[in-house]
Amino acid sequence: MSAGARRATVYFDPHLHKALRVKAAQTERSLSDLVNDAVRRILSEDAEDLEAFAGRAKSPTSLLRMSSGT
Repeated sequence: MSAGARRATVYFDPHLHKALRVKAAQTERSLSDLVNDAVRRILSEDAEDLEAFAGRAKSPTSLLRMSSGT
């Protein structure tokens, strides 16, 4: 755990919690590490989607579609 880590309480579905515990044991990692990696991955995917959307919004074909109402 990093020095700047913050504590949060998260409630998992019992089956999901068991699967996380098993995965943590199999990979010799902590539940916190697994959850942090999953959250980072999801947030980076969101950031990539937002960047792609912003790039497409500036393209000439997007502007045409936006102005024509389609």
